[in-house]
Amino acid sequence: MDRVFLVVGVLAVLSGCTDKQPVEPVPLANETPVPSIKIGAGGLNTFFDCLEQEGVPLISAHRGGFYPGFPENSLEGMQFVAQKIPALMEVDVATSRDGVLFLLHDDNLERTTTGRGLAANQDWAALSGLFLKDESGAITPFRLPKFSDVLQWADGRTILQVDFKSSTRYGDVIDEVARQEAGGRVIYIAYSPAQAKAIYRLEKNAMISFTLDDMGDFADLADSAIPAENIVAWTGNDAPDKTVFDALNARNIEVIFGTLGGRDSIDKAIAREGKDHLYGDIVKMGVDILGTDRPLEAFAALEAAGIKTLAPSCGVTKG
Repeated sequence: MDRVFLVVGVLAVLSGCTDKQPVEPVPLANETPVPSIKIGAGGLNTFFDCLEQEGVPLISAHRGGFYPGFPENSLEGMQFVAQKIPALMEVDVATSRDGVLFLLHDDNLERTTTGRGLAANQDWAALSGLFLKDESGAITPFRLPKFSDVLQWADGRTILQVDFKSSTRYGDVIDEVARQEAGGRVIYIAYSPAQAKAIYRLEKNAMISFTLDDMGDFADLADSAIPAENIVAWTGNDAPDKTVFDALNARNIEVIFGTLGGRDSIDKAIAREGKDHLYGDIVKMGVDILGTDRPLEAFAALEAAGIKTLAPSCGVTKG
């Protein structure tokens, strides 16, 4: 089935390099107090158990959130979102030729930076001099951020979901997380049982986002020998499946569903049709974490739907 028609069908069910000149971004709000997600001594398992008891879902900002003037995978973009709502930050970690970990989604530089060519073929000295582009292609004053700086910034503010790019070794990221004693506030993303096992072998306490988007995937979970308490289930971004959600929740495994994606994503369809309330309908099906390209709009929609979005006793506050 064509993805455009699939997305429209989902919504119906739920309803029951550039020539552009640099632009100045909207100034970051100097808000006090600032929203945050703080993980206590019990770590992520205790944190998620607390949220389950409170009935509070979380928003995950895809690629750290991106809005006009604020590029994806930028520290400034994450700050922009985090000053407004408590949200997880999904980020992409790449590696320069000389071994520096930094944030970038694409293998090539053209779409999101003023550079050209493969990022992995360039040293950090060259990469650090580039400017980032926002989603429209407009050049911003912002630079590629080091993973170490983002990890430090995130302390006391958010949880990072780390997507490994092809240039990046699991061990290098895990070592940096260990160096900053940040293991209790990082989720590693795996796209196959083999990747999940490789991460788990390196870090037995790792929280891993594991793909479980249909009932057949539960055999992969069992075969992986990774404890359920180490798993957060990524259930895809095509169509929410309550049967899968219910099965995961019965096993006390957190459910992530994504409305994110390209031009035919659920996010795009919701925005186009002006039906933000559908975010609430999706979460009510049993979703614990909603991954989205529209974190601010999704959070507002959950609040409008009367869904509890804050849990101070768990560490999720709006200030």
